[in-house]
Amino acid sequence: MRVSYHGHSVVKVATKSHTILIDPFISGNEACDLDADTVDPDVILLTHGHNDHVGDTIPIAKRTNALIVASPELADFFGTKGLNAHPMNIGGKHEFDFGTVKFTKAFHSSSFTDEDGTVVYGGMPYGILLTIDGKTIYHVGDTGLFSDLKLIGDMHDIDLAFVPIGDNFTMGPEDALVAADWIQAKTVVPIHYNTFPVIEQDPEAFVNKVKTGEGKVMKIGDEMEL
Repeated sequence: MRVSYHGHSVVKVATKSHTILIDPFISGNEACDLDADTVDPDVILLTHGHNDHVGDTIPIAKRTNALIVASPELADFFGTKGLNAHPMNIGGKHEFDFGTVKFTKAFHSSSFTDEDGTVVYGGMPYGILLTIDGKTIYHVGDTGLFSDLKLIGDMHDIDLAFVPIGDNFTMGPEDALVAADWIQAKTVVPIHYNTFPVIEQDPEAFVNKVKTGEGKVMKIGDEMEL
């Protein structure tokens, strides 16, 4: 499979049969190189309900009929919009035709403002363990440091982890380094930084300090094979 990074927390996974898009914050995101009007995912996975993660989910799913996998609260909301949504909750996993998804804890908040100005409660925030063809990607989501990350790392053989480093809203670099040690992924990629002034960070400085696994900066549009 091919895994690419598209700014903020936007990750795309392309297999032989499916394209999976995580947290499609595209419109209004100057750090993103995707086009919300042409991107064509089969599946959209959401970590939580903030506008900078839900992003363009509704217009993309309306256009492509993509399956949305999200919290029960978000899935119910998208269902009222006539969209195809599958609800999941913390600790649960499900085998889809594109791979296996398991939601983990994340310590954060979760709500967004709909196009009509309504504030929508997004349920609990999550991290996402995505396993395809024996390879596991862990999108940690927006979270602070918490000790269960070590348990998650002990229980799962994680090939690639996307870890937030921006600080202010999520873990900063110092806490993210501890998280990387606990998660024990083979490759650690920093995300959720430099989109806004308040989360400006130096990703190279972060990856140079990663001790467990290989730290790797993925620039906007960079792709790796897994």
